[in-house]
Amino acid sequence: MVELIREPYLVLHQETSGFKDVYGGAGGTVVVECMHIRPKESTSKKAIVFSHPIGSGAFLPLVSALAYAGHHVIYCNPRYRGNDTALIMEKCVADLGACLKHARETLGYETIILGGWSGGGSLSLFYQDQAETPTITHTPAGDAYDLASMDLPPVQGIMLLAAHISRAMTLTEWIDPSITVESRPFARNPELNIYDPNNPNQPAYAPDYETRYRTEQIARNRRITAWVQQTLEDLRKAGDVNAERAFTVHGTMADLRWTDPTQDPSDRRPHTCYLGEPKVANDGPVGLARFSTLRSWLSQWGYDTTNATGLGNAARISCPVLVINNTADLACTPSHAQRLFDAVGHDDKEHHDIKDADHYYIERPDLLPEAVRICSDWMTRKGFTD
Repeated sequence: MVELIREPYLVLHQETSGFKDVYGGAGGTVVVECMHIRPKESTSKKAIVFSHPIGSGAFLPLVSALAYAGHHVIYCNPRYRGNDTALIMEKCVADLGACLKHARETLGYETIILGGWSGGGSLSLFYQDQAETPTITHTPAGDAYDLASMDLPPVQGIMLLAAHISRAMTLTEWIDPSITVESRPFARNPELNIYDPNNPNQPAYAPDYETRYRTEQIARNRRITAWVQQTLEDLRKAGDVNAERAFTVHGTMADLRWTDPTQDPSDRRPHTCYLGEPKVANDGPVGLARFSTLRSWLSQWGYDTTNATGLGNAARISCPVLVINNTADLACTPSHAQRLFDAVGHDDKEHHDIKDADHYYIERPDLLPEAVRICSDWMTRKGFTD
């Protein structure tokens, strides 16, 4: 069996900020944890770089499988590894950019492909959008953060692997619209509570109910955004320009897909999700956006405010794109892969299904070779392998 080298290393870069948004560390110095994974005694000028807003994926089955297949792989953990409470998507882009510069200038890689797995897909698209056509000088909260001056190196291609369309859009599709007053999160509208057995609307849901439900999900996201923006404005008017507030968002796993298998049909197991029982996950401690800050909400969760739109970013990039949909995925359902594929604004793109594959390839490790084959074949045809 191929022997892998797993070499952890740090990439440091500097930035100026009026406040810290991660725990500890020297002021002004950002630490990006990376893992360099490659076959022993293998050399290459080409690498796949994975990243995710909260990182922690260096031991994912697909990451390791690609390395065992002979590819050089880097996993980049942005500064928010394991905790997205105060996460700013623009800063994730900066951290990924620092990793990519190091991969080129220090490790000697000349061709780099982004491996956009799960939430790393929309981060990859956001990154490439800003690397190709930099425009952002401020975060959605209005804080100065000049991506346009960072000279982000564009990559040569992107693989979207079991990816969702974006954190903000995915949260909005999952958020519980039965919560109509954030200060009373457990006083829920029974007609919009899909976990209430007394709800007169039961699966399979009628089209008009689906329309109403989706509209109310967007409305709830916008209500939270309006409160966030007003709170920030009040703090700044009071002279507290760097002040923050933390808050809790209950009810974030109430997608109609989890209770109605006819919604976005696929090979997934019905009445469950990647966090287990949806009703429990809806208010559990690890749901999307469960704990947030004002600035983080606007950057990663706000339906109308995020710059990491996924679909919008995809429309503006020029590099080749591979999209893989896992048909039994309990997180990213088929419409996400299709919408990403459709959004890419050029024809140098491919879409593949891996039947019965789950989100992580943990339940079906026997399908990993197919994923590796598709990725390797695409990279070879694009000239992205040695």
